[in-house]
Amino acid sequence: MNIMNLLKDFIEDESGLTAVEYAIAGGLVVGGMIAAFNTLGTNATSKINCLASAVNGTSTDCGVAG
Repeated sequence: MNIMNLLKDFIEDESGLTAVEYAIAGGLVVGGMIAAFNTLGTNATSKINCLASAVNGTSTDCGVAG
């Protein structure tokens, strides 16, 4: 086999690019999910704390965002 042919075939082969693209896309999706779950968790904790203080009679309106 000729080294030049092997090098040419290696440069023209794009099958590895697809795997890299899927890995990057998957990483972006996972990053978005982590951000969404962190926000959801923070909001849920805030509502639970508001409801707990309502049970104790020290709460304001829990329906108000803030």
